[in-house]
Amino acid sequence: MAKKGVIMKFFNREKEINEILLILEEEPNNIYFIYGPLNSGKSTLIREVITNRLDKSKYIPFFIDFRTRNILNVDNFIECLFEVDEKSKIDDFREYAKSLADLLVKGSEEISKYYLGMPIKIPKPFFDRIFSKKDKSADVYQYIEYLFAKLNEKGKRPILIFDELQMIKEITLNGNRLLLWSLFQFLVALTKVQHLCHVFCLSSDSLFIEYIYGKAELKGRVDYILVDDFDKETALKFMDFLAKEKNINLTNEDKELIYSYVGGKAKDIYDVIVKLKAVKDLKYILETKLREELNHLEELLENVEEDYEGINYDDVLKALKLFKDNYELPKSKIKRKIRIFLIKENILFLNPQKGILKPQSFLIWNAIKRLL
Repeated sequence: MAKKGVIMKFFNREKEINEILLILEEEPNNIYFIYGPLNSGKSTLIREVITNRLDKSKYIPFFIDFRTRNILNVDNFIECLFEVDEKSKIDDFREYAKSLADLLVKGSEEISKYYLGMPIKIPKPFFDRIFSKKDKSADVYQYIEYLFAKLNEKGKRPILIFDELQMIKEITLNGNRLLLWSLFQFLVALTKVQHLCHVFCLSSDSLFIEYIYGKAELKGRVDYILVDDFDKETALKFMDFLAKEKNINLTNEDKELIYSYVGGKAKDIYDVIVKLKAVKDLKYILETKLREELNHLEELLENVEEDYEGINYDDVLKALKLFKDNYELPKSKIKRKIRIFLIKENILFLNPQKGILKPQSFLIWNAIKRLL
């Protein structure tokens, strides 16, 4: 599947795809967090569902990728929710929403140009009026709610997707906590209360997901979909899949060696096999990738040793040493301050459902073991 922004062939994930499709068949009732380690394939998964698996006669996806936006303040955040219709002279959002709903239901050429999903279009006069007010979010949410209600009336279920949710973290932590609370209370209204729209939020930042859960009062209103690295059997099949695509011969010993270095992380496997076309020395490729992780880990420890952010060097070493013989550990095994530091530095990944910590990748795990 080689489409805009997708650099890696889609493979497997039928379990997660079926889970999402089953959710879509039901009445909206929860906000869903799609989470997992870095580069585990969360965005690729949701793109596959939207572009190739979705029944477009039933659903209209609205896709907002925060990674592509420069979000510095609340105004930036509101702007990135919409695509402004510069040609429209309509100031009444209800009138515009009705006409937009008609357009979307008819499935015109306007929709077909968006391969992932529609942005939420908004008329320029109404958008300008919103930004002239102090309280911008009230009208913004009212407009979205009205548009989604009209789509439901016409037999179309909206799907609202926020990709790379952690990109709004800075503005919500720096004096704008009300924005986070109001956003997710609005999403609760769309899902659990009015059942107007399915909502999926994607992020690898499990600490931020935990923070949202607490601050936005989401108990009983959310569910989770874990997109983890491949298990060994699937990882080996993925190697065969890519080797065939790239016309590269891989022996069983080659595949075992790749897995011993990078485990089941799809992007790392992809990178290794792509490089094999130019660099024939597999061991050299793997050692180079491991050296990069070692350098990062060594630099991090040097910073800590110089009293980086008040983090105790011995406590960090003690925490890392726990992973010499373990790939997963209960989060209670590591002091809260230390585990938060290592998660923020993308050394460890936290599964917020199970309270389990593990290295962000096999490469990092190997770097920890080799360094210590």
